Amino acid sequence: MATTKKEEKPATQAENLPVASNSSPLEDMEVEVSIELGRSKMTLDSALSLTEQSLVELDRLVGDPVDVRINGKLYARGEVVTVSENFGVRLTQIIDANAA
Repeated sequence: MATTKKEEKPATQAENLPVASNSSPLEDMEVEVSIELGRSKMTLDSALSLTEQSLVELDRLVGDPVDVRINGKLYARGEVVTVSENFGVRLTQIIDANAA
């Protein structure tokens, strides 16, 4: 009775990696999300003279959409809403990164 010896092939790098779960490592990556209500330009002298109760006029009108930025890059626009006692933003437009 002849037995055949099973050839063992060396393990490749891919075979040595741990089995991936269904979640991507990117899903757990933290990013900074900021909401930009508006902007204003002023001289350094004007900025240094700001105090409590100072009013800074912005370049947006009431009801204009706010910009939603992820890591500083424009991602979407939305409208300010209240959720219980907190402010929130309802996204109304996702910005196409290829259009800019």
